[in-house]
Amino acid sequence: MPQTAVPAPLTPMHPDAAISAFNYLRAVQADDVDAAREFAGAEPRMPEHLVDVAMRIVVPVTALPGPNAGEPCADTFALEALGRIFVTTLRTWAQAGPDAAEGTARSAIDFTLQLLTEDHKNVADALHQLEAVGVRQALDAHPAPADAHPVRLTIV
Repeated sequence: MPQTAVPAPLTPMHPDAAISAFNYLRAVQADDVDAAREFAGAEPRMPEHLVDVAMRIVVPVTALPGPNAGEPCADTFALEALGRIFVTTLRTWAQAGPDAAEGTARSAIDFTLQLLTEDHKNVADALHQLEAVGVRQALDAHPAPADAHPVRLTIV
């Protein structure tokens, strides 16, 4: 059976990119075309940001831990490979430019729906939880300068 490598920790996104990408994901998930168009128009790198978000959804789900700490489960190589193919495909789509944002977002939402929700209805809740973790990581990795005004998060 093929051996799988322990996935490297993901580099945290920049806070603005994380917030922007999750705003767009939530707008697409809610079928709010006007808000989605506004978010995508404000960020030309939206497809790339969505791939970063998708990696944060896919990697933890597909890299299941094995019985020994730090080792992947031997039976999950196919799931991990499928996750890598999914992310690679999203990355390829993202290269098409801003027009690829909606398809990339819908793919990440569908992955969330199929693998991270029990009743296939609470995708908004799952995205909200992922957003809270992703934005918190981004803020921890990219702290504001000491003289910056404090920002209050409402997503936590």
